Amino acid sequence: MMDLFRFETETQRHDLLSRAKRIASSALDRYDLEWQHIEFIGLSDTVTYQIKTSSGKMYLLRIHSDQRSKEEIDSELQFLDFLVTKGLHVPRGITARDGSQVQQTDTEEGFQAPYVTLMSWMDGEHAKGRITEDQAYHIGEMIGKLHEAASGFREPPDFRRPTWDENSYKIALNKLEKNAGTFLSDQAWAMYQQASDKVIAKLATIQENEVSFGLIHADLHLGNIVFQDDCPYPIDFDRCGYGYYLYDLVAVMMGLNPNLRLKVMEGYERVLQLDDNHVQYLEDFFIMTLMENYSHHSSNPNETEGLKAEQIYALAYIQEYLEGRSFLLDKITPLDEKNDLMIS
Repeated sequence: MMDLFRFETETQRHDLLSRAKRIASSALDRYDLEWQHIEFIGLSDTVTYQIKTSSGKMYLLRIHSDQRSKEEIDSELQFLDFLVTKGLHVPRGITARDGSQVQQTDTEEGFQAPYVTLMSWMDGEHAKGRITEDQAYHIGEMIGKLHEAASGFREPPDFRRPTWDENSYKIALNKLEKNAGTFLSDQAWAMYQQASDKVIAKLATIQENEVSFGLIHADLHLGNIVFQDDCPYPIDFDRCGYGYYLYDLVAVMMGLNPNLRLKVMEGYERVLQLDDNHVQYLEDFFIMTLMENYSHHSSNPNETEGLKAEQIYALAYIQEYLEGRSFLLDKITPLDEKNDLMIS
C-alpha cells in the first residue's frame, strides 16, 4: 500500500490534496454537525482543514500520516482531555457517532486508509511581528502551567506517545546528513557534526527524573501559540510526547531576541523553579532544536534557499557554542556571507 503523504513533484502534491479533501468530506459525514465550508490550512505531518458550520462554530480536521498509530493519536487526545480537567485551555477531540474520536477513512485503491480526527477550534490570533515583553512573560507562564499539569498525568496501560531524546535526535541527524549538501558547505557541516557531538555528550549529563523530564508539547514555537487579549494558548499537540521540560521551553525562544528569552524564563519561574544550570542546558537544547528543524525541512527543495539564507545566523550560534561562549541571553552577530563557512 502506498503512503498517502508521499509526493515529490507539485503534480503529486496537488493529487495528494485532492484525495485529502475527499477524505475530509467523507469523514465529516460521521459527525453530528451541519458543516458548510471546508478550508485547507496546511500540509505537514498532517493535512489540516478549518471546518465551518451553519451555526458559525468552527473545528479543526486533521488527516494523519502513517507516522502516528491509532494508539498514539488516541493517547494525544487522552492527554488533552486531562489538561482540560486541570483548567488549561487546549484543543479537544470531538466524538463521532460511533463513539470514537479517531476515525479511519477509506481512500482510493492502493493507498493506505488514513486516520482522521476532528478537534475543537482554538480562537485567537498568532503573533504578528515582534511580541511584547508581557506576551513573552505570559508564554513562559503558560508553558510552566502546562508542565505543572502534565506532571500529574498518570498514563493508562495503552498510552503511546513518542520520546524526544538522544535517540530521536540521532535519527534527525541521520536525515540531516543525507540532505546537508543542499544548503551547507563541507566546512559548515563539519561544525554541525562537532556541535551535535557536544549536544549528545551534554544530554548524558542531565538527570532524567520527574523534575526534569515528562510529557511535553514538543513543538512550542510561536506558530503553535495563539493569543486572546495577550493571553497565549498552545495548539497543535501532534508531536506531544516524553521529553525534557527545558527542551520544550527553548522551542519558543528560537525566534526571540535575548531580552524576550529572559522574559519567557521569568514567566516560567512564576510557576516552576529552574535549576542553577538552566541557561547552559537551554543552550544545548537550542542547538539540538535548531538541527532538528533543519533536518525536518532539508528534504523539501522548496525550502533550500531559505535554509541557505538562515546559515549566517545558525552558524554564528554554532560557532559560539563550540567555543564555549554563552549565547542565549546575548546578541549574536551573524556571519558575513563572504565567510569561508558560507561557501558551498
